[in-house]
Amino acid sequence: MANVGQQPKWEGKSCAKLAGCKAEQVWLLLQDFFGLDKWFPSLTTCLPVEGVSGQPGCVRFCAGFKTPVSGSDKGSMNWTKQKLLSIDPVKMVFSYSIVDGNVGFNAYVSTVRVLSNEHGCDIEWRYEVEPVKGWTLGDLDFFIASGLQVMAQRMEAALQVFQATMDQ
Repeated sequence: MANVGQQPKWEGKSCAKLAGCKAEQVWLLLQDFFGLDKWFPSLTTCLPVEGVSGQPGCVRFCAGFKTPVSGSDKGSMNWTKQKLLSIDPVKMVFSYSIVDGNVGFNAYVSTVRVLSNEHGCDIEWRYEVEPVKGWTLGDLDFFIASGLQVMAQRMEAALQVFQATMDQ
């Protein structure tokens, strides 16, 4: 029987559309590496651990999020430490990895980019990870996709409020 670590990595992609939002506006919100808790659902904490937000090598501590396979143990809290691997503000893309945590994500790498379209923009989130014990790829796809949709809704709402105040 194959060891979980010897199975092919899981790969996935999720995309969210933001109507009426310019890619550059959304990028300004996303590039704040230490500010993920403003957008990601149920993430209660996102704190700097080392480095400067937006500079490769910086590390954030994220905690409090729920996953599709979160246990019923009320005494434990999901957490990860995530390291920014690269960022390109011109292409509006960054990559990060999970370097530590208690959710079983080993060799997790994600690339997030903002793409312009004729009605606004899209956020694309690609990810790969070694198979996670107790999860299915469908669980991971659901976790990323549902989180990204809420992030997009929150960003749209924040940018609409900002635009409304600018129009006054």
